[in-house]
Amino acid sequence: MRRWIQILNKFDEVGIMKKEGGAGNAREARYAADSGRKGRGYSHRYAAAALISLALFGCGGEGDGTSGGSAGTQATSSASATTQPGASEGGLKHTQGTESAPATAILNKMGRVPRLQVGLGSGQSTDDMKAQNIRPDIVDTYLVGVGQNAWPNWNTDGAYVTYTAQRVQGMGATPMFTLYQMASNGDGNISGINDATFMNSYWSQVRMMYDRINALGTPVLVNLEPDFWGYVWSKAPNHDPAQLAASVNNQQECSWLPNTAAGIGMCLVSMGRWHAPKALLGFPPSFWTGTPDVIGKEMQAVGANQADFIVAQAGDRDAGCLEAAAVGECMGRTGPFYLDENNVQTPNFHQEQNKVEAYRDALGNGLPILWWQTPLGVPSDTPGGTPNHYRDNHVDYMLRNPWEYGGLHTFAIVFGGGGTYSTNINTDGGQFARLFGQYLSYGGVGVQ
Repeated sequence: MRRWIQILNKFDEVGIMKKEGGAGNAREARYAADSGRKGRGYSHRYAAAALISLALFGCGGEGDGTSGGSAGTQATSSASATTQPGASEGGLKHTQGTESAPATAILNKMGRVPRLQVGLGSGQSTDDMKAQNIRPDIVDTYLVGVGQNAWPNWNTDGAYVTYTAQRVQGMGATPMFTLYQMASNGDGNISGINDATFMNSYWSQVRMMYDRINALGTPVLVNLEPDFWGYVWSKAPNHDPAQLAASVNNQQECSWLPNTAAGIGMCLVSMGRWHAPKALLGFPPSFWTGTPDVIGKEMQAVGANQADFIVAQAGDRDAGCLEAAAVGECMGRTGPFYLDENNVQTPNFHQEQNKVEAYRDALGNGLPILWWQTPLGVPSDTPGGTPNHYRDNHVDYMLRNPWEYGGLHTFAIVFGGGGTYSTNINTDGGQFARLFGQYLSYGGVGVQ
């Protein structure tokens, strides 16, 4: 937490934080951090997300005038998603993409060339990207909180969405927002979903987000409530979101939907279609609550199959951080964590891919996949590491073997750690910039 507060202090010193109508954003961000330290139960992801969002763009309103294409400027020649040597082991599927293929279709909606997109988020500032001449295809930003200190008040009337999106678009990238409001009452505390006062505020902010996106007039990706769906599954009677009460149909856009947790998911989609028809929506399953088949059926019940894409999470922490288990955000999980790049030992990358494919099959509707919050760590034979320098091999494997993902209905991979101590593009020794540049140098790979 201390690192992000130091960053926010620097923002204050140079005047990047914009004050509007009262408390500055820096003070609100410190409130989020302090709340977590005082034992109010905020998740590590929630506290980090609040700080990351503000550190990523300041208040989003300080445009830098940058324009032009993304890194590689959306290469005009894209390789087909045909099988590469050694890429078909483990039952992986690699076929030529077509205009009607799911990944190609969503890229057409986004106005992007039909190659696998590569993005950044979760703590990678746009200034740091520019310093390394990184022009990602997608930039992801968290929207956190409900109420006084939540994202709508970081700028007047939710203008944080507008400022952030405009700055991202100025880099030639597609904006992506991760809606993370349900964690407001603490990690795993979803009691607010049946509290009309809380949910009225919640829905008002969702509506504001969509209205701000609609005003942009361009496609924007939205990731809907990470972690929340896992807690719903855990707490719902018989693990059925349709049996968990929630406040939903007092909202005009959702008046016909059930007052259940399942209705929340359906309402998120309904509001999006109503207010922001160009917004592209995705739900993130929580595989820590069950098998891909079981979770696929749960997410189908909340309407995830009616969204535009699937949000697949490789892991929100570097493997080395989980191995070391020296900081709170990386404690309490059971390994092994480091994936075998040869796809022989367990766990390995083909197993991770097949799990997501099994979920996609169970969910139905043939949606394309976006891999999100994918760790930025650097490969090493030595387990563990130190804060911001932990080992991981997702960047190395994914950007060296992109055809595997392009052939698996993936349209984008967005990299970024989910914790304060995760490796980032300033601490990875230039790994991401180098491998992303190599990927773009041959025009990227096609998708299906």
